[in-house]
Amino acid sequence: MKRALALLIACGLLLGVTATSSFAADKVVIKMAGMKPDGEPETLGMRKFGEILKELSGGKYDVQVFPNSQLGKEDAYIASTRKGIIQMCATGTQTSAIQPSMAMLETPMLFDDYAHARRAMNGGKTFELITNGFTEKSGMRVLNAFPLGFRHFYTKKPVATIDDMKHLRMRVPNIPLYINFAKECGISGQPMPFAEVTGALDQGVIDGGDSPLSDIVSIKMYETTPEITLTGHLLVIHSLYINEKFYQSLPEQDKKWIDEAAKRSADYVWDLVEKVDADAVKTITEAGGHVSEPSPELHKFMQDAGKRSWKLFYDTVPNAKEILDSADSYRQAK
Repeated sequence: MKRALALLIACGLLLGVTATSSFAADKVVIKMAGMKPDGEPETLGMRKFGEILKELSGGKYDVQVFPNSQLGKEDAYIASTRKGIIQMCATGTQTSAIQPSMAMLETPMLFDDYAHARRAMNGGKTFELITNGFTEKSGMRVLNAFPLGFRHFYTKKPVATIDDMKHLRMRVPNIPLYINFAKECGISGQPMPFAEVTGALDQGVIDGGDSPLSDIVSIKMYETTPEITLTGHLLVIHSLYINEKFYQSLPEQDKKWIDEAAKRSADYVWDLVEKVDADAVKTITEAGGHVSEPSPELHKFMQDAGKRSWKLFYDTVPNAKEILDSADSYRQAK
């Protein structure tokens, strides 16, 4: 009797181990790289994607998020995603090196507000026109589009008029479109990495720069440049990318789960950013910073400068006019 009981227990344990091993074998790990630190919209969206995919798949997928450039700078982890070394990444217009139209994700003075951008980019035709053909060229599929925030000016002195803006020495990312837009605004654009901004401000090399409010708050930029002007001249848009071979290797149901997780995580970020901006304004003002809106004249001046900067797209993107017209069609009459 004892021997029979021991045999049954042993069989049960063996079956348990087999079932556990089978479950472990069925689990799929997805590694996803990003550039932003924890707590910022990009990383929150990446983690939300993982949560949703895990829920939809009943735990089959384990999305491991590596934010804050833990797997290298953008160009490095984009290359790793293209090669299939990792399965996914989050990035923005860095992919324009592969297909120039991707730079139009961040077109100056294109969107009036988040609602306008959301209609065009989150399921709208504008996003389709920008990304058309990208998968074939890159080996990566673009799953969604989500905002990191509108870029606004941070400066030492107020920027209330067109004359205040002209001849400012402003840090700009080393991207032709950003440099050209600054020039069209009469600004002396100083290309430099974001990490060098604080030192350049201390040394008087620059008068300020521009960033989403979340970035301005995260490094307390308002302490050295207390004047924040809500120019909203450029919406920073990032996307989740997935290696196309990996995506195509999955069962159809799993692809639907990934597509659904991408859509819902993008919706989450679109809903989030306006609250992030409102909280940032509160933080800045409570810390003694000054947040102001540009005058109608200054806004119109920047709109015209933005449109002049679009020439770069006409020179490099065959369907640039169609993309710009599409974005305009999602604008609501005022």
